[in-house]
Amino acid sequence: MRRLPRRPAPPPWLGVLRRLLWPPPENRTRNRAYLLDRLIALPLLAAVAFATFGWAYADIRDDSTYIRTQLAPALGDLADARISLRIAQREAEVSLDAGRAIELSGLGPRYAARTGAATQDIARLSRGGAFGEAQRQELDVISGLIDGYEEWIAWARTNVGNPSLRNPSLSKAGLAYAQSMLCSEVTAEPATRRDAAYPPCGAARGVDATTVVDRIAALERDLRHRLTERSALGPGVLAAAAVSLVSFTLLVVGLWRTLVFLHRRMRIRASVPLLAAALPLLLVPWAVADGVRAWQAQRDAVPYARVLADRATPEKEVALDNDPLATPDPAAIRPTTERMEHTVRHGEFGSVGTVAGWLAPVGLVAGVIMGGTLHAYRREYLVVGRGGGGL
Repeated sequence: MRRLPRRPAPPPWLGVLRRLLWPPPENRTRNRAYLLDRLIALPLLAAVAFATFGWAYADIRDDSTYIRTQLAPALGDLADARISLRIAQREAEVSLDAGRAIELSGLGPRYAARTGAATQDIARLSRGGAFGEAQRQELDVISGLIDGYEEWIAWARTNVGNPSLRNPSLSKAGLAYAQSMLCSEVTAEPATRRDAAYPPCGAARGVDATTVVDRIAALERDLRHRLTERSALGPGVLAAAAVSLVSFTLLVVGLWRTLVFLHRRMRIRASVPLLAAALPLLLVPWAVADGVRAWQAQRDAVPYARVLADRATPEKEVALDNDPLATPDPAAIRPTTERMEHTVRHGEFGSVGTVAGWLAPVGLVAGVIMGGTLHAYRREYLVVGRGGGGL
């Protein structure tokens, strides 16, 4: 008769792991052996479960805070700087088209306000925490280009208003060079009316990205990419969530089996210390709901970054300048930035987020309580066992 091949024996460590995580509660298990298994397994599971879950939960909450306080304002400032400079260029074109009348009217308050706003936006970005050292250096370059842009506009104005140097061709050349510092591949003639349509401001990439708008657009793309990464669950968070799920499941089942064991085999109706150590588990569902909601809010905030890049236009910002009390266009810079921040803020359960930093310490305390309680039970039965109780 043909014999079936024997199955290979499982490795010894697998039997030890199975005994620690899932010991049989039947009568063949001695009380002190069972308690020893629980003494090792439950505190370890509590520490692993709360530590991994706390890390994943804190990572999601940190992403929400970073998006709301850093990325969203930075994207709004970059869009505002880009649009403000284009509005300032229009003001310069219309004012310089007036010829000698610019001596009395100047470049206009809107030109000064918009160039000042762009300078403040860049300075605020340099002081903020959204960019690293390389991006801050790029912001310094942009700031220098804005200063150079203003100098060329001032030079063009000088050639319009100075009687000894007045030359319309020089003025137009200065205005054209200033425009070339601002945008790539602009072929439109200077505007003569403020309400004229704004021509496209081409943004080059790579080594050809040398103008102010090119560089601002590159920083915006970098922030949008970072926003997409921050709003996605990374492999570290997914791995920590999987480990914590398995650990919490084994911990809950292990606690329940231990309480049943104590009730049946040792006539302990309810172990108050173990029940108290299990109370932090009640916070976990709330933290899970808060984390899922925060993550969903992060994903909902991503489209607003695209709105700032594609739908925010000088026409919409000028309309707000002309009538500050009017209802702003939904795609304008300020309402879009505010909605992005509000979306992320709405994804938080408020005070629930404060438990993020306490989950790991609470888990360690709960594990210590479980270990101390089971050690006390085991020591008591060891004393009894020395008297011949057969425990």
